[in-house]
Amino acid sequence: MHQPSVAASGAGGDPRPPGSSGLTEAGPAGSAPAAPWHGKARLQFHRDSRGITRHQGGASAPLKVQRGFVDGEGRCQLPLLHTAGGLVGGDRLSLSLLLEPHSRALLTSVAAQKVYGSIGRSRRSPAGAWARQDLEVVLGPGADLEWLPQELVLYGDGLYHQTCRVQLGPGASWLGAEVVRLGLTAAGEGLAEGRWRSALEIRRCPGPGTAGGRWELVDRFELGGAGLVDAHGMAGQPVFGSLVWAAPEPLDGALLAELLAGCRDDRRGLVGEMACGALEQGLVARYRGPSTTAARHWFTRLWRRIRATRGLAAPELPRVWPFQEDPLGPQQGATAGAEADGSGAGRAARADPPAAQTAADPASSGAEDRPGAP
Repeated sequence: MHQPSVAASGAGGDPRPPGSSGLTEAGPAGSAPAAPWHGKARLQFHRDSRGITRHQGGASAPLKVQRGFVDGEGRCQLPLLHTAGGLVGGDRLSLSLLLEPHSRALLTSVAAQKVYGSIGRSRRSPAGAWARQDLEVVLGPGADLEWLPQELVLYGDGLYHQTCRVQLGPGASWLGAEVVRLGLTAAGEGLAEGRWRSALEIRRCPGPGTAGGRWELVDRFELGGAGLVDAHGMAGQPVFGSLVWAAPEPLDGALLAELLAGCRDDRRGLVGEMACGALEQGLVARYRGPSTTAARHWFTRLWRRIRATRGLAAPELPRVWPFQEDPLGPQQGATAGAEADGSGAGRAARADPPAAQTAADPASSGAEDRPGAP
């Protein structure tokens, strides 16, 4: 993977001070405001004659693709690095991924992504500016992508909007997970006027370049304001997580029931509220609670279980993940994964996290798909 350009910077990568907006006022000498970043990455994956997935493509600052690793099944593990140390208002990341037939890849991030506060930081734009990430994914027939970035930390008064559009060819599989911390709760800082928006669209297509197909999932969220404390939103909890698996083939009813029961068993020893339910061809899982560690541990266990259901090898954890304990190892007791942020530690998982919205097409509001709490 080549990186055409990387901004020269200090240890943090971004010459702008943390928390500053790309829409800041001119400096003392009347210089123009700092321009927002727009980092881009375009990656293509193909499977060679030995069954090993290779990648090629390019990226521009502040995105950089680190050295890849091939696991025992020939899957390409590729870590992405955001060299700027975080996003500020107006910054944008655009990623385009193409997996050719029967290629396999796992993409993750080198570190947690930070999104700094924007509202009230600039006289030019007192209402703030949105940082944004757009991900476009096309999976060819039989391709398999695991999109597992590390958590995102949204600072107080930060504005962040992400989109993810996935097109699945016949027999293709998508597994995506994300964990978001809303505010720096360990420091006593909430999200304030900040907001997090997400739009996920997964569509199955009958073949390359063909029309038609069907929507597997249209999932839209906005967390902020009253939704942070409402019982049908975050209920005062600072961490949200979502995992979606679009399976390559329809699952037998008994197999799906066994998979969901196992996913619920995997909550043992973890704090927070966790729920999962079936899609037409796959599953969705939600986390709401006090701990990013608990959310990531649960999702890592679900990852292992989904792999086992497919007859694949157990996951090899990416080398860049910072776990100090093995999430796939022995469970650590009733408060494992709790973090010292003073919010609801030790509660059992029984209430529903925020529901997914599914729709026949992305323009309609759709009916709720609530993975019921067992």
